[in-house]
Amino acid sequence: MPTPDLNLLVTLNVLLAEGSVARAARRLRLSPSAMSRALARLRETTGDPLLVRAGRGLVPTPRALELRERVGQLVEEAEAALRPAEALDLKQLIRIFTLRTREGFVENFGAQLIARIAEQAPGVRLYFTQKLDKDSTPLREGTIDFETGVVGDDTGPELRAQALFHDRFVGVVRNGHPLSDGAMTPERYAAGQHILVSRRGLQKGQIDELLEGLGLKRQIATIVGSFSAALALARASDLIVSVPERYTGNLRTDMHSFVLPVPTSNVTISLLWHPRLDADPAHRWLRGCIRDVCAERRAGSAARFEVG
Repeated sequence: MPTPDLNLLVTLNVLLAEGSVARAARRLRLSPSAMSRALARLRETTGDPLLVRAGRGLVPTPRALELRERVGQLVEEAEAALRPAEALDLKQLIRIFTLRTREGFVENFGAQLIARIAEQAPGVRLYFTQKLDKDSTPLREGTIDFETGVVGDDTGPELRAQALFHDRFVGVVRNGHPLSDGAMTPERYAAGQHILVSRRGLQKGQIDELLEGLGLKRQIATIVGSFSAALALARASDLIVSVPERYTGNLRTDMHSFVLPVPTSNVTISLLWHPRLDADPAHRWLRGCIRDVCAERRAGSAARFEVG
């Protein structure tokens, strides 16, 4: 069966509304002969005469009366679907967005982000879910709206990314730890007992490679999978941990942080989303909120960093 010409729905809608080939032609800016040909095609497609002669005018058949309301609704919905998006009314917006992120993001940026959303769009809810891996499938499948992370070779090539902030690794110990006083050197740092943070259970990282270049080796006392767990251990012991500075700002409260004595690479934390949501007004608005909150936190965090 051939695919019907959906343009005929618009023609049928006008014909049924006007009840006249001439008036329908004028409304659609067609010649009467072109409209007559369109009516002939409609009769062939539907298998019904639709409009029949009654005196000097045309009257709809029962089939035409049956179709009139349905066709009108279909045309209206199609026009609405193709119409440019209306201006976003944040006060009337009701929606739930899901943001997948590692621990530390919620603790540092969550409160400000939720407050901003509540002020601008009280009907919007933000659902934070834990990021356990770098698999881009949830973004592709639409089970999440955003995620934060470092863009790398394993990031889906079709994903959109927007840099939120740059981060560096710092050393952290409990207040009163021997390393909290005096100049930090590679030797002092390497001589302590360390916590290695690795979700994949790796035995060494970039810092170990840098120390080896200086002829030094640090002792890894334990390996954990999260920054929060590592900082909790360091807070309650003499262990040393190295974590991203900005990402763990609130997690390091009442602890001593210091500049690492080896030059580690900085990382860029980005917001990622699937391109199908790129033009969505509500999604675009929330992306701006996340970007602005991260920028505000960046401005306020530098003054609180304690250099040892």
